[in-house]
Amino acid sequence: MQDLYSRLTALRRPRLLSRSARLGAQSYCRKRDLPRVLGYGPLPRPAEAALQLMELEQGMEESRQRGEAGYSLIRHVELLIALAGEAEYLERLTSASGWQTAAAAGRRAERAEGFPPCPPVSAPPAA
Repeated sequence: MQDLYSRLTALRRPRLLSRSARLGAQSYCRKRDLPRVLGYGPLPRPAEAALQLMELEQGMEESRQRGEAGYSLIRHVELLIALAGEAEYLERLTSASGWQTAAAAGRRAERAEGFPPCPPVSAPPAA
């Protein structure tokens, strides 16, 4: 079985989906966005969340390729944004603390609390 980083780098998607995910990941906030994507409840550790997101995204990719009527482009982009955001989160965790594996970073996710907070969400325009 491949490790998490090699699976993430081997991921190939159409250019439009990849660009959308990269742009969306810039404003990704784990505490705000991950519950919406994975379902509400306690947040999983970063490596665990990335694996769950990869499984969900793989199902969406299969639906896209088969041309299923239930395929949602918006949901697919949301999953890719969360996956890119979690990958960046793991990258920052491992580089900031010198950890060598994603598993070690997942076990120590509470240390990530020292990273800058999520970008503020702007209020909707007044009608």
